Amino acid sequence: MRLGILSDIHGNLEALDEVLSALAKERIDKYLCLGDIVGYGADPAECIAETKRLNPITIAGNHDWASVGLFGVSYFNPAAKEAVLWTEENLSAEDKQFLKSLKLLHQEDELTLVHGTLQEPEQFKYMLDLSSAQKTFALSKTRICFVGHTHQPGIFIQENDDCRVSSQQKLKLNPAQRYIVNAGSIGQPRDGNPQASYVVYDSEKEQLQIKRVDYDIKKAQGKIIKAGLPRILAERLAVGR
Repeated sequence: MRLGILSDIHGNLEALDEVLSALAKERIDKYLCLGDIVGYGADPAECIAETKRLNPITIAGNHDWASVGLFGVSYFNPAAKEAVLWTEENLSAEDKQFLKSLKLLHQEDELTLVHGTLQEPEQFKYMLDLSSAQKTFALSKTRICFVGHTHQPGIFIQENDDCRVSSQQKLKLNPAQRYIVNAGSIGQPRDGNPQASYVVYDSEKEQLQIKRVDYDIKKAQGKIIKAGLPRILAERLAVGR
């Protein structure tokens, strides 16, 4: 089965459309969404609609829950908080009900999905280093765990008691190893690369790849500014920070 893994769309319709166009050529059998469909960007409702059209397995991100009152806004910096409140005002009752329905975790077969970490997933902690990755490995019951939240794509590998960060963006999986795969962000990358990030996983070939695609950044920026959202949310798209 070929899986398309999306994360941290953040209301960026231009980025999402380009990713979906690329995935349409990948013979994807099933989609997974790791949360934060909304927040920051100017098209939250449109991104919810496009995501739902894929009929993916979808889990909750902190912005998804915050936009419907399930997670406190005190967690966020001022620009992010303003975006959360703006998003809440620009969602329909149906969209809000959809976001409220999202769970923190999903597990099936060899896969686990969580937005941040398996350690207190309701607190949406960041997995930024080996120490935090090891805690999630210890709690994971599956071979592969897909995460998002940091907006920085990457792969942690565990074999026996050893845990390391992979330098590769494309891997042939090793049956002796376990993996945590961060899909990065479609709508607001933060690894210095402004291209939208996503993952394709082929369970039969045992291969996974982090992929990137260009999108119309200027158009997305213009929408953010026109909506009256904080200008920093538009500016950072161009530099991937």
